[in-house]
Amino acid sequence: MTSLDNRIRVYRAEYRMSQAELAEKIGVTRKTISTIEVGRFVPSTIIALKIAKYFGVPVEDIFKLQDDDTPTVSGT
Repeated sequence: MTSLDNRIRVYRAEYRMSQAELAEKIGVTRKTISTIEVGRFVPSTIIALKIAKYFGVPVEDIFKLQDDDTPTVSGT
């Protein structure tokens, strides 16, 4: 089964920011940030993009599929 890993906690620590501060900056609740960080909630595309935009990094730097067996196009 595929799961979504994230590095939100790492980025928050780097910027010395609480869950509540990040939540306020992107317009969600602290509980939303908490549940995303621990993997109980998969964020919408909009929330994921807002988090990445706030930290100024590509969304793939924060979110990564784990145990993903999705086939890819090869040879193109």
